[in-house]
Amino acid sequence: MKVNNYRQWLDVKRYAVTLPLILLTACATQEPLPVSPSLPPAVAITKPVLPPIKPPKNPQEAELRALVTQQDRLYAVAAPLLVNNADLCRNNARNLLGFTAKTKYSYSSEFIEAAQASLGLSDELQVTGVLAGSGAAEAGVKPGDLLATIQGKPVPSGPNAERQAALMLGPLVSRSTTINLGLTRNRQNINLNVPLTRACAFGIELGNTDNVNSFADGRRVLITAGMVKFTQTDDELAYVIAREMAHNSLMHIVRLRMTATMSGIIDNLIRLRPDTTSLSGGAGVKPYTQQLDVAADKLALYMVARAGYKVDNAAAFWQRLAAAYPVTVANGYTAIHPSTTARLDIIQKTVADITAKQAVGSALTP
Repeated sequence: MKVNNYRQWLDVKRYAVTLPLILLTACATQEPLPVSPSLPPAVAITKPVLPPIKPPKNPQEAELRALVTQQDRLYAVAAPLLVNNADLCRNNARNLLGFTAKTKYSYSSEFIEAAQASLGLSDELQVTGVLAGSGAAEAGVKPGDLLATIQGKPVPSGPNAERQAALMLGPLVSRSTTINLGLTRNRQNINLNVPLTRACAFGIELGNTDNVNSFADGRRVLITAGMVKFTQTDDELAYVIAREMAHNSLMHIVRLRMTATMSGIIDNLIRLRPDTTSLSGGAGVKPYTQQLDVAADKLALYMVARAGYKVDNAAAFWQRLAAAYPVTVANGYTAIHPSTTARLDIIQKTVADITAKQAVGSALTP
């Protein structure tokens, strides 16, 4: 993301913020990445700690809370997948800090007042979640901390605070192993040296549509609201996130020459009010070949297991999804991934291999 395109980015991203870029690579020249962020033991992200919940006073507060709840679940499930699979993400792993931070401007203009009243956010960057097992957790960063300085330099506040903090952090994470942060906690100033955490650098996005689908564009993963609702457990949601991570890691989108198409779909679906008419038919998306799909399934299951999730229900989940949304359903998941029989075969074989390795304590490597 170029600096001169930031206004356009801000209009789109305020509503469906990925895990803020402070948690990730904080690379100032790329799209902000997700929860992301080495390896065993598996770790999980803490849910953002917010002020005591009060009954929503207006539709904006109610809608914002519903959004945050869904995003929290998506991010919490994605976090251990990203942290525990840095080596499997190949050239897509980065150093990052281990916490999320937001301002009230992290949401679109209609939600700014609601973010302040309901979530306790202000003009200043406030830590909203700390990744368990990360350098930030080890150093003592806590939800509610205000980010005051980076390497002794003041952190800007206001509408552009996230972007400006990313510009400060970008050069540091590429050449440092720790970053000094000045925090304000309960009106007291503290300084912490935060070790960086290695993780997959994929953005995790929530798509604002009830379509049951997921997409990857090589650097981001988008799970639709419909898919989040369809998954009944965190294990099932992990299956979906991991498969898109696997497609990214294996560069399948590039091989199918769908990068621009997938990026356009993701850019649309993260908007507050997506243009669903553009999703008519197949939306220009080519179905994945059987070869690519089975390769993604194998890698994804190893990612799931290394993150501490259960793999034994994977085949049943994908069967249930294919039965509910068969290949004939336009814009459905199975229409893009039609090789159900071949996929189930490789899933069952891979689950058996993983189970055998777990039984004897062997490394979980594909």
